Order: sequence, then structure tokens, then C-alpha cells
Amino acid sequence: MTLLKSFYIQPRFFYVGISIVVLFALSYFVSVLFNVAQLLLFILALLFLFDFLIIFIGKNKIVATRILPDKFSNGDKNTVVLKLTNQYSFSTHLEIIDEIPVQFQIRDFKINTCVSSGKAKEISYQLKPTERGEYHFGKLNIYTCSVLKLVAKRYMFCHHTMVPTYPSFLQLKAFELLNINKNALEYGLKKTRRLGHSMEFEQIKDYVTGDDLRTINWKATAKKNQLMVNQFQDEKSQPVYTLIDKGRVMKMPFEGLSLLDYAINSALVISNVVLKKHDKAGMLSFSKRIENIVAAERRNAQMQLILESLYNVKTDFFETDFSRLYGNIKRHITQRSLLLMYTNFETLDGLERQLPYLKAINKSHLLVVIFFKNTELNKIIQTKANTVKDVYNKVIAEKFAFEKRLIVNELKKYGIHAILTSPEHLTINTINKYLELKARGLL
Repeated sequence: MTLLKSFYIQPRFFYVGISIVVLFALSYFVSVLFNVAQLLLFILALLFLFDFLIIFIGKNKIVATRILPDKFSNGDKNTVVLKLTNQYSFSTHLEIIDEIPVQFQIRDFKINTCVSSGKAKEISYQLKPTERGEYHFGKLNIYTCSVLKLVAKRYMFCHHTMVPTYPSFLQLKAFELLNINKNALEYGLKKTRRLGHSMEFEQIKDYVTGDDLRTINWKATAKKNQLMVNQFQDEKSQPVYTLIDKGRVMKMPFEGLSLLDYAINSALVISNVVLKKHDKAGMLSFSKRIENIVAAERRNAQMQLILESLYNVKTDFFETDFSRLYGNIKRHITQRSLLLMYTNFETLDGLERQLPYLKAINKSHLLVVIFFKNTELNKIIQTKANTVKDVYNKVIAEKFAFEKRLIVNELKKYGIHAILTSPEHLTINTINKYLELKARGLL
């Protein structure tokens, strides 16, 4: 039974067999073809037996391992590596069918390769998850055959492996490489002029490129015969919370990811930036209930705590209860904080229903409302209208796009900061806003 399960006849055998059958049929009209067909049938049988013997004699002639990362990064390309070793005495042709998680909905995954005798080979492919959660891999199936390609033997490896998919930590690592103070312009981040800093002295240190020349300590420079600068401390670490709306308005997709997942990826990066700038980072998610609460702190394990909490944020299809959010903030966030609220408003009416709660939150805290441009509307607006229907669609799209800009103006009218951004620029624009508010001394 085990042999039958691992034994497969290749298509080439059937193609040759069909050709021989055709020769037998033609021999009814041309008798000389009958002997040719018999000879070919005998040769095919011998080759088939020979191919079967060299492929199936011996065990574990093909060794394979699937190497997976500890976790996948949501919305990014993650690399999966397959290590193959051929222990046959001849080169083998391999057909690799990896049972990848059902979330990817790839039903025709196949890799064909050739491995020389006694050699090892690495093959990699990339997967881009678009939702957080557990991703279960099945078996790694490898069908091996000789150069004759008449018979194939199936090998199975790496049974059932689970990889969790977390918010985009690859994006987080990419932003960690940026020197926000010195090279921000190269990466699309705005440099903002700092209006002032505290005069609480911390230490004298060696001058490095980018230090403020006004902080040079000339006495220490003369004494040590090299440039020395005074380093000052910020007055105190300010609490910065990311508030993530996980209601139905955040379920809208953009390039495979939902707006909620864009917000989660951005919240992870901005939390890391906040901690690097010596502020306190915290978060919570809200909809009908307030969940995934992480108090703003600057401890060593804070980023890991935020990452785990973001991983557990689950969307729902309820309408967001801003009154409950206001009550929770009133009770639990007692110190004045910067609140970065990720949500979405499609119409001015939708904003006006929640505006009293946003104004009340902004009285005690510095509130930044972050919501999204509808990029599909931009495509309609930029497309030339050729029919009356196209004209109507374009006018309606322009009306909705204009209403988004009205929402920004309405929020600004009540002193509430706002960011209207496309999903792909969400992280950059959020960091820019945080740095701007910090440079202006508003925190």
C-alpha cells in the first residue's frame, strides 16, 4: 500500500503509449507498422521497468527541509526556503508541491527543478500574507524522476507546521534604519525646525555630525583639544497613545490589506519611534468595546507588549461607539497625552455624529484624527469621461473627495489635528505629524 501511494506514472509514458496504439491501428492498413509497434512496445516496457528499479531501489534518496521564519510580517513578502539533497547516483528531476496555507488561496503552486547527483540545492519563494493570525502549512511533496521521466516517486516531508502572522515588523525594522534627525528628507520624512528645548543639562559629549553648533562647550573644547557639546534632556517623557478603530468602517480593503491592518502596521512603527524619542508609548483598540489596552510606558519590554496586543486585535462589523471611547479615556488616561486616532469618515454627516465626543477628548488631550483617502475615487476622477454615465460617476466621486477635505477643515475649526492620507503613505504621514507636534512643543 505504501508503494502504491508513492508510485506515479508520468505523462510521458502515456504519450508514448498512445503513439504506439496509433501505430497498431495504422498497421491494419500498412502491415509493416505492426512489427514496428511491437518493437516499440517491448522497448517501452523495458525502459519502464528500468526506470522503476533505479527510482525505487533504496530509501531516503531525496532529503528535503522547509525553513520558515518564526513569524510572518503582515503585508510584506516573507521568504520560505526549501533545502533539497539528492542522494541518487544520477541527476534527478524534481517537481515540488508545497501545501501552503489556505489563506493565500494558491491552488496551482508548483516548482520544477533539477538536482545533480550527491548535491544539495536551496530554492526559495515568497509569500505575502494580508491578514494576521495562524498560517498552517501542510506537507512538502516532492515527486522525483530520472531523465527518462516515465515513473515518479513521491516523498513527503515537514508535516503540518504553523507560523503566526504579526503586524509588519519588517516595516518596523526598515524605519529603525532611518536616522530621522539627519537623513529624514531622503526617505520622505519632513525635517521640522525645533522651536526650543529644555535647558536641563545632562552631560558633555564628543561632537558628531548633526549636533547643534549652538550647544558647543568652548571651555571643554579648549581643555580637550576637540569639539565637545552640551547634551540636554527633554523636560519629561510624554504619553503617546495609538487609538485603533476596529469597527466596520476599517474593513475596507486596499491592495489586499484592510484599512485596519494598515493602521495596525502604522501603530507598531509609530510606537517604536515614540520610544526612540524618549516618550511613553501605549495603545488601545475600540469599537463597541474597548480592548487591547496597553498603558503608556517606557520599559524595555514595551514594544513586545504592543506587538502582541496588535497581533490580537480582531475586527468586527459593529458601528464604533465613540461615547464609550470618551468615557474610557476620561477614566483611565488622566495625564495629558497625544492621542493618534486611526479611524475613517466617509461623509461630513458621519463626522458630525461623533464630533461632540472628539471635541470633549481634545479638551483634555492633544487629539490627532487619522483617516483615509478613497483611492478608488481618485482613479475615477483622473479617468477621462467618455459617456454620460462616466460624467455622473466622475461628479459623484469629486463630491465625495471634496467632502473628505471638508472633514479636515471641520476638525481644524475645533482645534483637532487631522491627517487625511492614502493607506500606502499612512506611516510616513503619521511620523511626520508626531515629529511636527514634538518640535513645536505641543506635547
